[in-house]
Amino acid sequence: QVQLAESGGGLVRPGGSLRLSCAASGFRLDSYDIGWFRQAPGKEREGVSCISRSGSTTHYVDDVKGRFTMSRDIAKSTVSLQMNSLKPDDTAVYYCAIGTWFSCTEYYSGMDYWGKGTLVTVSP
Repeated sequence: QVQLAESGGGLVRPGGSLRLSCAASGFRLDSYDIGWFRQAPGKEREGVSCISRSGSTTHYVDDVKGRFTMSRDIAKSTVSLQMNSLKPDDTAVYYCAIGTWFSCTEYYSGMDYWGKGTLVTVSP
């Protein structure tokens, strides 16, 4: 049974950092491309970052490029999102997700399994 569980969210001041984790079970990390998404209050969910199943490719949307870094640890079956220089606009619930037909490109669609999310609040 595929399960994804996010953790690491919290309250942070602008300019601060957080590291989110996504614990995966029921599948191998090198079998799926994996994406991080976020949904801000009153907005639609959007893709943020992804990593290919081989680990050789990562993608970041323009808004987080240079500030966020996605990585994975196959042995621990965990995917991480290091978030630096956080802004109030980064406030959102962050989700990790996989999809049978999802490919890590600029198009974040086709997800089949989602975690429950972790809340990130960036506020003075």
